[in-house]
Amino acid sequence: MNTSILTQEYVKELFNYQDGELYWKVCKAKRLKIGDIAGTLQNTGRKSTKIDNKLYLNHRIIFLYHHGYLPKYIDHIDTNPLNNRIENLREATFAQNQWNTTIPLRNKSGIKNVCWHKASNKWVVQISVAGDNKILGYFKDIELAEFVALQAREKYHGNYARHF
Repeated sequence: MNTSILTQEYVKELFNYQDGELYWKVCKAKRLKIGDIAGTLQNTGRKSTKIDNKLYLNHRIIFLYHHGYLPKYIDHIDTNPLNNRIENLREATFAQNQWNTTIPLRNKSGIKNVCWHKASNKWVVQISVAGDNKILGYFKDIELAEFVALQAREKYHGNYARHF
């Protein structure tokens, strides 16, 4: 079957799923055997699989396999793009997906949402709320800034809050 829109039925014809991996049920290419693990590691750190000459990210195929639809964004709960266990995948908005990220490399404080504000000579807490960046305050004490940031992430980001 050549399909331009991937369906749960078609995915289940092509693959078996076990422990975050897809296994081919049919031979779609000469170099493949039934039972082979599907997917190739991309330079993005994610696995993808070609189906009918179109490339799909494995975590998207797995989500479709289990839920029967493809959301616009899928979040890896533990932020590991290679952990494609269905328990680790959840539908998300773009913002929710961004909230569940690790501390950026350029962060100098070592605390998410906290940075040094040179002009005030204080730590500033800044967080994304409903699409806007909000400054929640300036603090002399980094521990207090960290506490405010943690409380704000829990309040505004809920289950998508990542504190480290």
